[in-house]
Amino acid sequence: MTLLVILVALLFFYGLASAWFERTVITAPIVFTAAGMCLLVVVPSLGERQGSLEILLRLAEAGLVLLLFTDASHTDLKVLKSIRSLPARLLSTGMLLTILVGGLGALVLFRALAIWEAGVLAAILAPTDAGLGQVIVSSPRVPTAIRQALNVEAGLNDGLSVPFLLFFAALAETGGRGGEVHLSRFLVEQLGFGAAIGLLIGLIGGWLLGLADRKKSMAPSFRQVCVVALPLLCAVASEATGASMFIAAFVAGLAVQVFFKEAGAESVEFTEQWGQLLNLSVFFLFGLLVARSWPHFTGAMLVYAAFSLTAVRMLPVALALVGTRLSRASVLFMGWFGPRGLASIVLGLVYLEREAHLPGEDTIRLTVMATVLISIFAHGSTAMPGIRLYAARIAGLDPGAPEFQASLASGAVRPAPMAAQHP
Repeated sequence: MTLLVILVALLFFYGLASAWFERTVITAPIVFTAAGMCLLVVVPSLGERQGSLEILLRLAEAGLVLLLFTDASHTDLKVLKSIRSLPARLLSTGMLLTILVGGLGALVLFRALAIWEAGVLAAILAPTDAGLGQVIVSSPRVPTAIRQALNVEAGLNDGLSVPFLLFFAALAETGGRGGEVHLSRFLVEQLGFGAAIGLLIGLIGGWLLGLADRKKSMAPSFRQVCVVALPLLCAVASEATGASMFIAAFVAGLAVQVFFKEAGAESVEFTEQWGQLLNLSVFFLFGLLVARSWPHFTGAMLVYAAFSLTAVRMLPVALALVGTRLSRASVLFMGWFGPRGLASIVLGLVYLEREAHLPGEDTIRLTVMATVLISIFAHGSTAMPGIRLYAARIAGLDPGAPEFQASLASGAVRPAPMAAQHP
């Protein structure tokens, strides 16, 4: 109860100063993570209340499902079609190379990790965080093609990471006896079923929402409730079938627009008002866990965290974007802004819930925490300066540059030079 009271009070007082924080490089995840860390230092007994922590930790899954649905529901399908090669490159070549490079780096830095345990660590840290990258994907200074590509990548790569995570974890538990583990089964169950569930719920739900809207049978106060019920239905259905609820939620967000185009506005409004509470609660909890685990962090873990956020992310992105004719500034921008956050926390939970008690479990858990912690502060504090610098670098590009092709196709306006924009 004490923890809940402190969290609610923090939400209230942060809200009072939220407009001021939005004008600085101090993001909400930074504030809540730091608050959680400081609180445990001041009141050490809170770290012993494991039951409260576990309850709050479950909020991460619900928060991520809502966030993915929201991001997908206000993704412009016409723009997505015009830039489909960018997300496809990031989600195929880019993601596979990220897991490969991340796994190799883990084997070098953590000699005690088995090869499949290194794969588990790489898979957990492969997805980017749609929430931590919200400043990027919503900024009009960033070309639409770049914003939408990063948004779609963040929406799908966590679900795509799940089968790899489960596959590597199963091999680690069986001592690498591949005959007992089938990746194809994981792919079908996690990705195939997840996409099918999301498509079905999104299309049917969108059609019913559109029908009710035309018939004026839906009260305005229930529009948000009905829209937000769809990702929750995806989560329940996925849990029952063994599918990826994250893939299902994102696909449903795309599909619901076919028959109910207002879904994006309704889900965004709900997420900004209520879904944010879930996400910030998770970061507050994460701060508590970090403060409790801080003495166990090693130099190798911190080095791997830095390696994961730089080379493991930026090199695969650069290779995946070869041939797109994007400027060096765009490639560097997309490579750096691949934050690790809520998605990695959730995938870490998926792994820990297996209770396999592998020899490298503590190393994996602590390294994931160190990486997410550094990402929250590094990506959060560089988002606004990074946008300004990137906008200045691309201001002189030709209007026909690949960065602006999706913007022109969708009727969007090319970001103006910095001097012409408001701060």
